[in-house]
Amino acid sequence: MSKAPVVTDPRHYDVIVAPVITEKATTASEHNQVVFKVARNATKPQIKAAVEKLFDVKVKAVNTLVRKGKVKAFKGTVGTQSPVKRAIVTLEEGHRIDVTTGL
Repeated sequence: MSKAPVVTDPRHYDVIVAPVITEKATTASEHNQVVFKVARNATKPQIKAAVEKLFDVKVKAVNTLVRKGKVKAFKGTVGTQSPVKRAIVTLEEGHRIDVTTGL
């Protein structure tokens, strides 16, 4: 007997935008944490549900932060980057997410 396919809610893909791959995020992975770029209107319970369903892991905690948009100049033109919301997801012991593979 085969398992029934897991049906994921398409809204989960709207909550999690992309993984963050930086030196600080790589250091956090040593402490069983993963960093994701998430939608600005996403709540902590929505982020927890999306990560658990999409990656089949158990989430211990979710911390969020909003990095304000920076003012940058490019070829003499001044522009503003958009604010970005990030979620630091702490996983239960024994669970792992390899962000290099993708969804």
